[in-house]
Amino acid sequence: MRLLSSWKDKVTSLSFGGRHPPGHAATAFHNRFSSSSERAQRHRRPTRPILEAAAKERRHEPREPDETGQAMDAPTVLVVEDEPSLADILRITLEFHGFRVLRAGTGARAVELTRKHRPDLLLLDVMLPDGNGWQVCRTVRAEREDVPVVFLTARDAPADIVGGLALGGDDYITKPFNIDEVVARVRAVLRRARRQSPPPAVLRHGDVEMDEATCTVRRAGTPVELTPTEYALLRYLMLNAGRVATKEEILREVWRFGFSGESTVVETYIGYLRRKLDPLGPPLIVTRRGMGYRLRSAE
Repeated sequence: MRLLSSWKDKVTSLSFGGRHPPGHAATAFHNRFSSSSERAQRHRRPTRPILEAAAKERRHEPREPDETGQAMDAPTVLVVEDEPSLADILRITLEFHGFRVLRAGTGARAVELTRKHRPDLLLLDVMLPDGNGWQVCRTVRAEREDVPVVFLTARDAPADIVGGLALGGDDYITKPFNIDEVVARVRAVLRRARRQSPPPAVLRHGDVEMDEATCTVRRAGTPVELTPTEYALLRYLMLNAGRVATKEEILREVWRFGFSGESTVVETYIGYLRRKLDPLGPPLIVTRRGMGYRLRSAE
């Protein structure tokens, strides 16, 4: 099979939009990662060269924000999967959508990477060479109660699903699965985790510091005087750093009223914040035209 010429073509060839590539890779993806070892062996050879070439090319490309505005501040997902071809597809897909990805092929390695890198979410297979995902979940949760866990497994019996969720899993995806659904569910679990986590008393993003106890803001150590509305808007952007906040969302969460297509209040207050913050450092607020606003990645 001819290697496709660009990263986006390689990603598209893995059927991100529901389309299948020609030849053996299409057959492999159409079977959607069946648990049959015979089928996995049959399709592993034509798939891995494409994945390896895509991964190699991707490492040399600049990281661009996806539609959520995630780039340098993207959440880290630990993929725990012992099937190399499936692990590669999950890694490439998640990286394409703006996530940072770590990989582990065993339960012991998953626990080691969790302790070392503190990922934001575990995408966890249940059947592993050195044990099972239930044990990994128990070990990780004993040390980090707040880390979200999404099980991704061929064990689709109702008792397994109920048991995984009762053990503390935040979601349970059965194989075969749709790769776009996996990305959507990972994002949904991360959103819920962010809402449930109490914000720290002091918010920090790069050289900007917001003390919620005293309602004060500093940039590069210099106090910044903000009105209550400016403060609320900056606070919302800092709590949602790493993704795009839409105009409708900002109006609903900061001003507490529904979206009006003619309203320019968000643009006006973004301008006020820029005039007060930008003289003290690099431009902080990035406009994503037609989408919304996000904070520039912290360096």
